[in-house]
Amino acid sequence: MLFSDIIIGPIKSRRLGRSLGVNLLHQTAKICSFDCIYCECGLNFRADSHQPSRDEVQRAVEQKMVELTEKGEGIDVITFAGNGEPTTHRDFPAIIDDIVALRDRYFPEARISVLSNATMIWKQEVRDALAKVDNNIQKLDSAIDETVKVINQPQGRYSVAKVIEDMRRFEGEVIVQTLFLRGEVNGVRVDNTTEEEVSAWIEALKVIQPKEVMLYSLDRKTPYDTLYKVEGDELQVIADRVEALGIKTQVTK
Repeated sequence: MLFSDIIIGPIKSRRLGRSLGVNLLHQTAKICSFDCIYCECGLNFRADSHQPSRDEVQRAVEQKMVELTEKGEGIDVITFAGNGEPTTHRDFPAIIDDIVALRDRYFPEARISVLSNATMIWKQEVRDALAKVDNNIQKLDSAIDETVKVINQPQGRYSVAKVIEDMRRFEGEVIVQTLFLRGEVNGVRVDNTTEEEVSAWIEALKVIQPKEVMLYSLDRKTPYDTLYKVEGDELQVIADRVEALGIKTQVTK
């Protein structure tokens, strides 16, 4: 399910409320620094596709905001998501500045969220841009490198230890988002709910010290029909361990 435009919605987000989505990536291709086995957009593939420019993004977002204002419709959040990793866009820092200015003009009460897989936060300019948004949401589906290779399939160099250290550098101004699942992919068993997995992940959270943790599981069709949802009561058991650290935790059931 690819998003065919820069603007998505507004839609009702399970975790964020009424969300105006912004897709910075190609509209007829899936090109991401991860190739997650559960991604609702499908697996990566290249096509003759256009990545919107900074000006195109600014114009599209402002046009939608004007339209919503004229209709008297509000939004809770502006969310950078879409067909891949938003922070890989060449003008990501400048686009953040543009959208902050538009938000302040049209919907000053709305929050700005970035859903990221954390592959680009080693860059100072990306971290600086993320420091300007309200919800800096970074993915950590496992604290074990081999599991990340199976679940997220990084498309370049990736080190859990380095990502954890980079998240720590946000000094608490970060939300960690984790999807839990079970199943099998190409004959390889997948389960990031085991005690080994959860214990390693908890230790990572102790280092990162995020202001919040978001836990969720599968809700939409995935590229593989051999993956299974982790139910809400089991997610809550994991959440209780996080809350015992004094970290706010949100479970999407």
